[in-house]
Amino acid sequence: MADKLCPGDAATPSQLQVLADEYRAAAKVLLEHRRRGAPLSDQPFRLTAIHAVELYLNAFLLRCGHSPSQVRKLQHNLFARADLARKDGLTLRKRTIEHLESLSTAREYLVSRYAPELAKTMSQLNRLEATLDEVAGKVSKAAVIAR
Repeated sequence: MADKLCPGDAATPSQLQVLADEYRAAAKVLLEHRRRGAPLSDQPFRLTAIHAVELYLNAFLLRCGHSPSQVRKLQHNLFARADLARKDGLTLRKRTIEHLESLSTAREYLVSRYAPELAKTMSQLNRLEATLDEVAGKVSKAAVIAR
């Protein structure tokens, strides 16, 4: 049973980064189609953006030699991923690190999926978009350097 692969175990860092790029593109489209004044219409963007950030960080960590099982043990904790990635050389702005910590502490990944009553309590959309863009850019730049 220890030899059984989990979904994603065989994925390469490059494949995960391409998948993250697709989720990022989808998040941008969802953001354009949200309805102002309707917080629940923001949730698809939030979930997709958070998932893209997670995939970018996963790609970086795998590229740095962490095993899929080590990364999976981090669950949806973006701050833990970012902290580990920083130790491996990923440089993120202080505000971005603070936002990743806030996303993890508030469990926004789960709230965006299951808690419509908390939609108004989540981080600002422009902050989430900025975090997504920075993580995407820095991970992509690191991937080019690693080649």
